[in-house]
Amino acid sequence: MGSAAPVVLDPFGRDLPGEVRRLRDLGPLVLVELPGGIPAWAVTRHDLLKDLILNPLVSKDKRHWRLLPQAAAEPAWTWVMTWIGVSNMLSAYGEEHRRLRKLIAPSFTARRTKAMQPIVEEIVAELLDAMAALPPGQAVDLRTAYAHPLPMRVICELFGVPAHMREEMARMMEAIMDTTATPEQAAATAAQIGTVLPALVAYKREHPGDDLTTELINVRDGDGGGASLSDDELRDTLLLLIAAGHETTVNLIGNAVHALLTHPDQLRRTLAGEIGWEAVIEETLRWAPSIANLPLRFAIEAIDVDGVRIEAGDAIITTYLAAGHDPDQHGPDADRFDAAQHRDEHLAFGIGVHRCIGAPLARQEALAALPALFARFPDLRLAVEGDRLAHVPSFIAHGWNELPVHLHR
Repeated sequence: MGSAAPVVLDPFGRDLPGEVRRLRDLGPLVLVELPGGIPAWAVTRHDLLKDLILNPLVSKDKRHWRLLPQAAAEPAWTWVMTWIGVSNMLSAYGEEHRRLRKLIAPSFTARRTKAMQPIVEEIVAELLDAMAALPPGQAVDLRTAYAHPLPMRVICELFGVPAHMREEMARMMEAIMDTTATPEQAAATAAQIGTVLPALVAYKREHPGDDLTTELINVRDGDGGGASLSDDELRDTLLLLIAAGHETTVNLIGNAVHALLTHPDQLRRTLAGEIGWEAVIEETLRWAPSIANLPLRFAIEAIDVDGVRIEAGDAIITTYLAAGHDPDQHGPDADRFDAAQHRDEHLAFGIGVHRCIGAPLARQEALAALPALFARFPDLRLAVEGDRLAHVPSFIAHGWNELPVHLHR
């Protein structure tokens, strides 16, 4: 992968924007080291990332990774297998991806997303009422009280996850995003995936309903002939859809609230109707995408980029945050939050055949949660200085571990 020493990425993700700036100074394509010593190429330019995502010579199938045998044998690399060693749309390529997406896409219709609106609004109202009932002056962790339970309850309603499974499901999803985990912890998370999701499938076979798990089970039990999901594909598809539909929306809501509270003029203009909530959401997705870096893609053949050669079998990390902060795409102040600018396209939900299938639902939840929160608590403010807030311990997920706020003056 070249002779230059790789840049070691911080597994804690303590300063993701700063890390992006440092990488950009080194060029459009930089050799980096992921947790455990995994080598990969990081892209620092929007257009280049877009080109590589859409390039048919770049695959998401782990079988195209030349270091796969080492990954399977190296305990320190166990964490990455949760992302690439799965059998779902996230890790599929070509015809295999088309088959899986074709089987799953009918469950993610605009009609179903629209039908979730009353449920989303009901959960929003319940959570706001619960916060309003807290003692005046008490600091509230908005992540725990609002940003986390809203998408968790929505996704559990959508997939028919029973109440007794929800807490363990939430813990498992957070563990997947933690890139500071030891090999033993990563192995325990992999084992948990192999227990929790089959238990959900077994429960829904006994208690079918009008939910996506039941629909996917029906696809699994289809007429065969290549038109159904295998057991592994069913489990890993549930993993992908529940994780993507939950953790990423938690961070979208939290990041948007944080952005507005730390940019009071834009908050004022938003509440006055000068800036639309849709613009706030899109700017948040660009400026602080819920997924900063997504592992991994692989070069099928050698690819030359501005004098740098990505060799066949090399790994590439999908750098959504770097693309969102690219000054060539978004202007010299690309690293600043400004919802009034209506900046050009972002890649936070991906692009092409791997574009996030749940993007409309995430936007719908944020559009219900944000205006309702600030309408209920117009004096909402951070309870600590911004530099005292800690990020989620991950170079993949981009969000706040806690978001303490005061609801009233």
